Amino acid sequence: MPPQLELQIRAARASEVDEIARLNNFFADQHIMLRRTPEMIALALNDYLVAVDDRGRLHGCGALKEYSPSIAEVAAIAVSPGIQGQGLGRRIVRAVEELARKRGIPEVFVLTLEPQFFEALGYLRVDRARYPEKIRRDCIGCARRFACNETCFAKSLRDADDLLDAAA
Repeated sequence: MPPQLELQIRAARASEVDEIARLNNFFADQHIMLRRTPEMIALALNDYLVAVDDRGRLHGCGALKEYSPSIAEVAAIAVSPGIQGQGLGRRIVRAVEELARKRGIPEVFVLTLEPQFFEALGYLRVDRARYPEKIRRDCIGCARRFACNETCFAKSLRDADDLLDAAA
């Protein structure tokens, strides 16, 4: 296994759009992720986070795709093949969740082909019909909509204190 890289997770920059698309589409070519063009990424750049090394090389990415003030999707999670299995995917998901918290979004969901990964991060399996916004905006136009094999998971981002306040 290669030595552990010191990586920083931060907001994506316009100069990184092509690299993000290249990493994402490496997995899209394997039918693991949906294809995203540089233009699509540029339009949503404020929603993307990247993992970079001290030389600025991109090794991972993730995005927060908002559907309403209370619901957002954890999307486009990708880690360079050479460093998978070192916890970077988990770090990126946690950073995307933190972005959602900062934006005041109490719940996130994900559609994934890697259910064990998200279960290990505390996500619970749910019916995708729970997110009609996602279905209307994205699934209807997706080439895989009639043969989708992704599993839907959700996670509450409310702190235990918030849940107690809501119950009171």
